[in-house]
Amino acid sequence: MKKDIIIPVVENVFIAAVQEWSDDFMEKVWYAYLVNDSDFNLEGVMVVSKAFGTIDGEMKKTSLLRHAFVEIPAVSVVKIEMIEKSVLTLNNEFMVTYFIDGTLYDKKFIFKANSINESEMEEVPILFVDGVIVR
Repeated sequence: MKKDIIIPVVENVFIAAVQEWSDDFMEKVWYAYLVNDSDFNLEGVMVVSKAFGTIDGEMKKTSLLRHAFVEIPAVSVVKIEMIEKSVLTLNNEFMVTYFIDGTLYDKKFIFKANSINESEMEEVPILFVDGVIVR
């Protein structure tokens, strides 16, 4: 029955958008990081990202990007992908799924449209740089 299903709560795992200099683009660009600030290794990690929303009254969405990581150690970060500046005006969604000791965890993290900007920045744990965090 539904009452017998235990859905584990994701704690101390989150997504951060961090601005870094890119020699390829000769400007600062945003990168998404998966931050594991827990005491557990994350195993079999899958991250699926997409952007969606409206621009000038027209519905827009990007294709899905999928990333897989065998293991993310406790108290560490992994770079997921660059966030193209044209999609910053859209909602950017990251669906994260992983295992801890054989238990499946998953959570959807959404950066709301226009929320990835310098005015929303705070210090990102473990990286010790400023970025936008969604928990």
